[in-house]
Amino acid sequence: MSAEPAWGVDSEYGSLLDVLLCAPENYKWGATSAISRATLASGRAFEPEAAVAQHAEMVSAYEQAGVRCHFLEPDEHLPYQVFTRDSSTMGPGGTVVTAPNQSWRRGEYAAVIRFHQEAGIPIRGMISAGSLEGGDVVLVEPGAVMIGNGESRTEEAAARQLAGWFEEDGWEARVQPIPERYVHLDVLVSILAPKLAAVCVDELPSGGLAWLRSKGFEVIEISALQAFSLGVNAISLGDDRILSAAGADLNDELRARGFEVLDPELDMFTLGGGGPHCLAQALRRERMG
Repeated sequence: MSAEPAWGVDSEYGSLLDVLLCAPENYKWGATSAISRATLASGRAFEPEAAVAQHAEMVSAYEQAGVRCHFLEPDEHLPYQVFTRDSSTMGPGGTVVTAPNQSWRRGEYAAVIRFHQEAGIPIRGMISAGSLEGGDVVLVEPGAVMIGNGESRTEEAAARQLAGWFEEDGWEARVQPIPERYVHLDVLVSILAPKLAAVCVDELPSGGLAWLRSKGFEVIEISALQAFSLGVNAISLGDDRILSAAGADLNDELRARGFEVLDPELDMFTLGGGGPHCLAQALRRERMG
């Protein structure tokens, strides 16, 4: 029996072995983005019990798929800590501890560092050149990464710092400007399988779309309305399995292509600005490169 790969990932679609989550016991909606501000303006009420139940359903989906779930220690001062994608980003050589932009998220680094030290997972670096959030980091394929830069969440200097580390590891790194309204790159782009991406083509600047297509990617086109409701924000479990949110138009498209789609109800999170990809940080996948 072959040994498991080392901690780290080199794609968004290798078989997912370990994932980092955070219980939503302190989660509540805040005016953190255009998405959550629209929810708050709608008058929709946050339901904490529903959030707990939905998160538990998502955890169960991971466990049923054979993925080991690890959890950050919740901090009562960090209501958006549940979106573990943002406080770190994992690459082939270990985790990079990121630097969230908003003051009420900056403290998320502490639990991330403690977790990785206790688990023995290597920390590749810590962002120091400005703010950077993990939702802006998309591993396009082994050897190529796209880093979103909307300035309000990930600043160009920090994106260039991370790009430099990937380049030191032999990767091609593209820093991609994105519209601020969509918060993070993973609201506009999701890599689902080798050479297959879901993309909000109307909002991803054409240079980014051309770059993906130049690499041979087939693109599932997702509308701006669906992207704004986190309809792109799916996470691959590998082996033609996708975790997506209930109600996303993407789900029917994927099933028609033969994918198994796990789609728990996650509206307490999507209305707050984050979907399945935002709620999880891949810690270990089978290597594809």
